[in-house]
Amino acid sequence: MTSPAPIDPSLDLEEEVARLKKERNAILLAHYYQDSDIQDVADVIGDSLQLSQAAAKTDADVICFAGVHFMAETAKILNPDKIVVLPDLDAGCSLADGCPPDKFAAWKAQYPDSVVVSYINCSAEVKALSDYIVTSSNAEKIVDHIPADKTILFAPDRNLGAYLEKKLGRNMVLWQGSCIVHETFSERKLIALKTRHPEARVLAHPECEPTILKMADYIGSTTGILKHAIAAPQKEFIVATEAGILHQMQKAAPEKSFIPAPPVANCACNECPFMKRNTLEKVYLALRDLQPRLELPAHLLTAARTPIDRMLALS
Repeated sequence: MTSPAPIDPSLDLEEEVARLKKERNAILLAHYYQDSDIQDVADVIGDSLQLSQAAAKTDADVICFAGVHFMAETAKILNPDKIVVLPDLDAGCSLADGCPPDKFAAWKAQYPDSVVVSYINCSAEVKALSDYIVTSSNAEKIVDHIPADKTILFAPDRNLGAYLEKKLGRNMVLWQGSCIVHETFSERKLIALKTRHPEARVLAHPECEPTILKMADYIGSTTGILKHAIAAPQKEFIVATEAGILHQMQKAAPEKSFIPAPPVANCACNECPFMKRNTLEKVYLALRDLQPRLELPAHLLTAARTPIDRMLALS
């Protein structure tokens, strides 16, 4: 693909994005982990479930997905006849990358009578090999829906799987994948931070390691964490998920204090390098040029749609 024409530096990108959305009959979907300037121009801001639901319902002709590759794939699966653009095609996901379809298929073949439940953070090829897709918002409900006599294969996040096993008292066969953001929160640094802020509640995403989850006052999806922080009477929170969510927390509850949980590395907070590949400039270019487009073969669109539809029906 040729390089896009340069951006006129005099343009007001927020105004241009608004103009292009109207001109293209486009919707801009943005994940909570996007930079704040993208969140501020988005039509829908949410977690994976909310954005999938929005993609399923939209009557826009163009979907610009400010997120990562598997999210744009999901939007395309739900809208095979619409144009779906991803501001940066290299915005991937460590969970999806760590679950290659060929190895996943071989793993599945070892358990011929199982029910395959895959976290939405996986490729379209893995979705097509799955019986149900779940997000952190609905995984508990969907796993609980599966008959108790069935063996469940859960992929690709071992931490979310282990959390569900403990919560539901149900053994599953887990794919050993993890999220590079959520697996690197430091237990030692979190203990030190909690010591300095003894009244702060710890809010954690179930993709975190068990050592972090055992310290959490609340465990939930990105949206669950946001809603809990807004509704809780406490004024101070330590947040163990990608720091992009803090923007919406601070907008919704400016009188409260939100502290990002520290990673093992010597920096202030955990950020997803894939999510941060998208910029407002790239969003503008994607809407201007309708590139780069997310395309999938017809057979994959059909096969991957079934487990996603099952998820949406149960959500």
